[in-house]
Amino acid sequence: MLLTNEEKRIEAYTHDNTPTVSSEVTPEIPLEDLNLNWREKDLPQRQRTKHVHGLHPYLGKFVPQLVEIFLRKYFTPGQTVLDPFCGSGTTLVQANELGVHSIGCDISAFNVLLCKVKTAQYHLKQAKREVWDILEKTRVATHDDAQQLSLWNGQNRQRTCYETDDSYLLSWYAPQARRELLTYRHYIEVGDYQYKDLLKIILSRAARSARLTTHFDLDFPKEPQTEPYWCYKHSRTCYPVQEAFKFLSRYSKDALDRIGAFARKRTNAQVTIYHADSRALEFPLIDGVITSPPYVGLIDYHEQHKYAYHLLGLQDRRSEEIGPAVQGTSQKACEQYQADIAEVFRNILTSMSVGGRIIVVAGDRRNLYGKIATAIGVEVEGVVKRHVNRRTGRRSSEFYESIFIWRKV
Repeated sequence: MLLTNEEKRIEAYTHDNTPTVSSEVTPEIPLEDLNLNWREKDLPQRQRTKHVHGLHPYLGKFVPQLVEIFLRKYFTPGQTVLDPFCGSGTTLVQANELGVHSIGCDISAFNVLLCKVKTAQYHLKQAKREVWDILEKTRVATHDDAQQLSLWNGQNRQRTCYETDDSYLLSWYAPQARRELLTYRHYIEVGDYQYKDLLKIILSRAARSARLTTHFDLDFPKEPQTEPYWCYKHSRTCYPVQEAFKFLSRYSKDALDRIGAFARKRTNAQVTIYHADSRALEFPLIDGVITSPPYVGLIDYHEQHKYAYHLLGLQDRRSEEIGPAVQGTSQKACEQYQADIAEVFRNILTSMSVGGRIIVVAGDRRNLYGKIATAIGVEVEGVVKRHVNRRTGRRSSEFYESIFIWRKV
């Protein structure tokens, strides 16, 4: 890959300077002194996925330390930050840690569910009781023959809780895995649980792992894998997953650990989340924005959590996504993307104080954001370039992204 002069400068800066420590940032630090080019040794995965940030896999999220830096530089406790593309909730979680009120908005029902679960306040003992209770009910119902017989009603067989007509669920899950997932879902629906949304996220995460796909292609599998295969991840022959209960069990413990860890850092700052289109929603008054909009032609955000939409019956609003992968990166698609993003920010500016900042994290290889800034009439205070040299999975290519700092005038 050929590097531009700016990208070469960033690489040299990365090697010659110590990366910025997010907790040490103050409002006085100059933008040009920020080194956001963290390597794995500077910012290991356990820190990037600390507490609830690792509650569920999500493609396209920015690292929490990046958000923390700009919260510390431009916001104070008691102010309100907005993320109009809140995704997995990184801005909302980090704002709460620092005592900053936050508002999130997203067109994806799954994203909204995930954000609410991450930022909720829990009675931890009650959450623990519920998580282990539904897991045990599922274990008994799917592994105990006597319990399975109780799902019959006399001589007339009734439809059991683990049957479905959904073609996606029938195709992508082995019979036992499907039975376990659908039984767990059944107990969410009929159980008297206070934290049903938390249980839904545990179920969704297990469903992601239990699909009939290869271990190395969990992001966007193309078709069900029903035969043994050579696994690039493990360098051996692997077999398609046949059960889901082990994932339900594993992620139950992990979820409890993560919400417990966040509870120790959580403040009383308010978190408000909307399932809506940011182009049209009338936002409350805000002090500024930190967001990472969808990249043009890169990810279909509904598609990456397709299993959750089918399993949880979530409302699908993919036709309202901005810049989805299905539309590609043609000139027409890029122009439409610019118009849509500009419309979002114009709408936001009506609710933002003069002098407030909009911080936008974007991979702008097509140079779309300069025109967007001009279109909405903001002052460009600066642009910080960042080398993203650490990815996970098979999508391991390096790339560069820009952090745009705009000011309302």
